[in-house]
Amino acid sequence: MPISPGDAGAGLVLAAEPGLDAFGGDPWWITLIKALAIFVFLMLCVLMMIMADRKVMGRMQQRHGPNRFGPWGLLQSLADGVKLSLKEDLIPRGVDRAVYIAAPMIAAVPAFIAFSVVPVGPEVTMFGVQTQLQLTDLPIAALVVLATAAVGVYGIVLGGWASQSPYALLGGLRASAQVISYEIAMSLSFVAVFMYAGTLTTSGIVDAQRPVWFAVILLPSFLVYVVTMVGETNRLPFDLAEGEGELVGGFMTEYSSMKFTMFFLAEYVNMVTVGAISVTFFLGGYLAPWPITAFWAGANEAWWPALWWLLKFMGVMFFFIWIRGTLPRIRYDQLMQLGWKVLIPVQLVWITALAIVRVMANEGAPLWATGGVGVVFAALFVASVYAMVRSEKRRRAAEAAEHHEELRRMRADASYGGFPVPPQNLPHYGSSVRAEEPRPTTNAPNRSEKREEVTGA
Repeated sequence: MPISPGDAGAGLVLAAEPGLDAFGGDPWWITLIKALAIFVFLMLCVLMMIMADRKVMGRMQQRHGPNRFGPWGLLQSLADGVKLSLKEDLIPRGVDRAVYIAAPMIAAVPAFIAFSVVPVGPEVTMFGVQTQLQLTDLPIAALVVLATAAVGVYGIVLGGWASQSPYALLGGLRASAQVISYEIAMSLSFVAVFMYAGTLTTSGIVDAQRPVWFAVILLPSFLVYVVTMVGETNRLPFDLAEGEGELVGGFMTEYSSMKFTMFFLAEYVNMVTVGAISVTFFLGGYLAPWPITAFWAGANEAWWPALWWLLKFMGVMFFFIWIRGTLPRIRYDQLMQLGWKVLIPVQLVWITALAIVRVMANEGAPLWATGGVGVVFAALFVASVYAMVRSEKRRRAAEAAEHHEELRRMRADASYGGFPVPPQNLPHYGSSVRAEEPRPTTNAPNRSEKREEVTGA
């Protein structure tokens, strides 16, 4: 019997969403083991990612990278962490001490919380207890990810504001504007996943990808999420909040020792979290890829799915390093234009088309009609993107022409603050020496003729 909102408000308990019955019944020590495993995994990922960041980029740039401390340089990240911890902890004069000290913790803690809803594998046997390879799951688990991402930026903003430094304040303001811009596009990319999965639980989203990954059937949403996850983590080419070229260190300028380490930790833990979310929402989670499932029926059973999840996760982490070693930092105006003028409009058009197609399919519309609507929206989408690119190119060309014209006027007229430039067709350009008059031609004999006259030849 359906339950009305009035009945629910009168004290009736709504039925739990299917798939969540496996959570909430674990012994306390199993829950503690899984929480500790998540913490250890994240810390090890941070150490290995810092090392891989330097080693892989070193190979891309034809150098070795760190290779002194430990075998093949594997302990270099540990040495850097110890070095940062032993540095003198300086607090600048005039800062808001409470906010200044709390900001690094505010930035780091939400990233650990978001990983609690990431499924690493199916139900397994752990010390004789049947449990899920996931700390917990909620009816709105996907929204927990967005909530923690929104809270994490408070640490950056408060750290920049409490430092009482212009560079740190500008870095904090940049971070807030950047996260707001790219979080909207990220949320819209999740909407397409929710529409196809029919649930907000992370375990349900993974189960919905058994026929085909969402990265294939929801390719525009996946591509937008790839861009936004780099923007959310302040990584190159979107590290404008800590741009060393113009802001020294951005929001971290006035931090040292363990507080600086916490900000560094927050950045890499956020990388790990958004990478795990991309695997969960778009790359099939812990499900084995198609070629493996085609000839191995037990690929998605027992502990094997954890291996497939780890391999996908390592691929996403390599992608982070790859784009950092390949792409240059963009300007701040380009960052904002990409978020507001490209990613968000593209997602709005894509979700509208997807919603119409899904409604028509649910209402039993014929396949040719559904496909026709999809083709029409795809054509409109391509035309709008083409028109947007053309208008942007024309605008840039007009700005470049106007800039060159302004420079020409400045060089030609000293009243613009420039200097007068003489015509370029004068000889001895830029000199007051008069041009040398051309020598008149004469009929004087050349040297060979004179030699013949002398020798009598």
